Amino acid sequence: MLINIKVIPGASRDGINGLKQGVWQVRVKAPPIDGRANYALLHLLGKALKLKTYDVSIIRGNSNRRKTVAVSGLSEVEINERLSSSSTT
Repeated sequence: MLINIKVIPGASRDGINGLKQGVWQVRVKAPPIDGRANYALLHLLGKALKLKTYDVSIIRGNSNRRKTVAVSGLSEVEINERLSSSSTT
């Protein structure tokens, strides 16, 4: 399953801001240097989705704030439910 993400690196805290126009808004504390924000994003999504980090991967947008992320083992409904319940807004 593919999901669209907009990452806000260098935030004051990690969190999922919710779904806006079909794109999940995600904050990570890590800076966008040497892939740190990408790693933090995958870690945060894995935790929110109750999956291992390797079940979540960036397939498009490694060096962009807008990313397409592949999630293994969950349906779209399950992904949306789990991310919504982890949302901080």
